[in-house]
Amino acid sequence: MGIQNEFLTSALTELNPFNNTSQILDWIKEKNQSINVIVKKIPFNKLDKWSFEDNTGSIKHSSGKFFSIEGIRVITNWGKVGEWEQPIINQPEIGYLGIITKEFNGVLYFLLQAKIEPGNVNNVQLSPTLQATRSNYSQVHQGKKPLYLEYFQNASKHTILLDQLQSEQGARFLKKRNRNIILKVEDDIQIYDDYIWVTLGQIKSLLKYNNLVNMDTRTVISGIPFGNDISFIMPNDLQDKILSNSFENRMLISALDKNHAINTFDRILNWLTALKCKYDLEISPVSLFNIKDWVITDCDIHHKDNQFFKVIAAEVEISNREVQHWSQLLIEPLQEGLIAFIVKKINGVSHFLVQAKLECGNFDILELAPTVQCITGSYAKSMDLPFLTYVLNARPDQIRIDTLQSEEGGRFYKEQNRNLIIEVDENFSVEVPDNYIWITLNQLNTFLKFNNYLNIQARSLISEINFIK
Repeated sequence: MGIQNEFLTSALTELNPFNNTSQILDWIKEKNQSINVIVKKIPFNKLDKWSFEDNTGSIKHSSGKFFSIEGIRVITNWGKVGEWEQPIINQPEIGYLGIITKEFNGVLYFLLQAKIEPGNVNNVQLSPTLQATRSNYSQVHQGKKPLYLEYFQNASKHTILLDQLQSEQGARFLKKRNRNIILKVEDDIQIYDDYIWVTLGQIKSLLKYNNLVNMDTRTVISGIPFGNDISFIMPNDLQDKILSNSFENRMLISALDKNHAINTFDRILNWLTALKCKYDLEISPVSLFNIKDWVITDCDIHHKDNQFFKVIAAEVEISNREVQHWSQLLIEPLQEGLIAFIVKKINGVSHFLVQAKLECGNFDILELAPTVQCITGSYAKSMDLPFLTYVLNARPDQIRIDTLQSEEGGRFYKEQNRNLIIEVDENFSVEVPDNYIWITLNQLNTFLKFNNYLNIQARSLISEINFIK
């Protein structure tokens, strides 16, 4: 069986003889009750080893590692606002987001971790086997090395199933990328207390719950390829799950079919390349002390109109971490966001309405984004965004996925976004604005083989797509 079919078999399997989904939910609940977590907002001057630089205003760690908060000026010919200034996270290190897999009884299992980040909405979330920046795994914090690190540092000794550099939030990070990697091991490995084996089908089932599977797990599994074999033969007990006329079946066909897309892959590349040539993105440093429209107080950095987000400081105590007590900076949102894909059947195959979106921290100007992405602005000021009114007024019978999913809690404080996938009928026009295009799930998965094409919001939504009810 090829690796793509191994992935697909795991995605179609929720039956787990080691831990059924109900037991996993109980396990997470028990972890939440047993792990001590204290996160307290503090003034900037109470931060340990963090301080403002006199010349740049940037907030940095005394080691020069981890990340910094810096000021930037943005100039662009994209959109209605051509120039602005803002704080941004600068974290040039490429970290690991890695999952170990192993085959049991012909099914691929994923080793996930019950991990708490200081900004998590509900403390424990299911994280990759390894989730670590270079500063973490090189022990700048003088703590223990992350568990299972050696598997990823010696990845060539194992079977690499997926290996990608993917971006993080372009509005908050300056050209930040992580190595998304999935390994397959053959030998038995030690399973520590906070780790558990789950199938890909179970992960997708758990994604139906709010804020349970963290952003890093979502981005890694979003890149999993399922191939082009529409005639893939499933075990008999799975036939009834995929042959019905269900949304899940339509998603499976869209993931596997490569012959009925309304736009060829080359046509999509040409469209995106032309847009990248049309739009400019100029970023230059600005001192946080002089940043336009932003105010520094003893306890935060905020926009003068109380919009967008705040930079805050926090003292953290988490009992099961490599370092159990520390202080750090976090980004706190001022509104919940909305990200949504509109999906329509075209040529007999479901297509996703995708936009090319510019964000100030993007590595290459534009990335493919969901149909609607309102992360930090209020709806009232964004109602002229294409398709936002349609999404907000979608009928209940059109909504296929509707969850709250949080952003990465290591940098963002209790930030969550409403994740929606809305299916439309034949009356919805195929004609769309110039920076929008229809793409099948198979084509989106192909783009994910390469770096910096799909933004993290698009990847989060793709990760939630299930092929079984």
